[in-house]
Amino acid sequence: MIETIADIPSTNGELLARLGRAEPVAEGQWLVADRQSAGRGRAGRVWSDGYGNFMGSTVVRLRASDPLPQTLALVAGVALHETVAEVSGRLEGLLLKWPNDLLVGEAKLAGILLERQGDCVVVGIGVNLAQAPQVEGRSTTALSALGQSIARDSFAATLSERFADALIRWHLGEWPVLRTQWLSRALPTGTLVSVKDRDHGEIMGAFAGIDDDGVALLRLANGAVHAIHAGDIEMVGSHASGG
Repeated sequence: MIETIADIPSTNGELLARLGRAEPVAEGQWLVADRQSAGRGRAGRVWSDGYGNFMGSTVVRLRASDPLPQTLALVAGVALHETVAEVSGRLEGLLLKWPNDLLVGEAKLAGILLERQGDCVVVGIGVNLAQAPQVEGRSTTALSALGQSIARDSFAATLSERFADALIRWHLGEWPVLRTQWLSRALPTGTLVSVKDRDHGEIMGAFAGIDDDGVALLRLANGAVHAIHAGDIEMVGSHASGG
């Protein structure tokens, strides 16, 4: 169930608008754009599109028995990592960075944006298949620059399947297994990182994984473990991309 559209301000914005108008939007349905004129990332950042890239969104309908909605970003990350690994033939250096980025080495290849409306969560995913936007102070890459020629529609079909599989497992209570899978694809524990915490300013420490609720953990120099509920983790000494 993939609907494509030539040009749109934002696939996330369109699905949110449809939900706001009480239009039927089925879980598992994707809206994919050829071009986005007002695409965005986390914290309201602008994320420019590029023709040939994947820009798409889908809706998750929350159930009372579901895990915490915040874990959906990590579930989407697992599905995204699996998709890129499959279509690229196990690309070297493919890593998930909490909470919403997919990197190749230190360069951002893809990002995830979750936006909630009532009992629905819109999951937006952007992947640099054909070209990478230039973002000041941040390193980006595209699969084409890595010698991979991936058709957008083929990528969309694979991603929709992988995300559907992961989502079914999430609904069925398999978040602990999905959490383990996310960790196995993420930055190695012990990686020196920094994060701008809204309450404590910039904090530096060693990445210590995520807790049972998907919250990032940093081990500080004094041995204490600090929980990061919001913010962008950056590898120290790099310009790895954020959301």
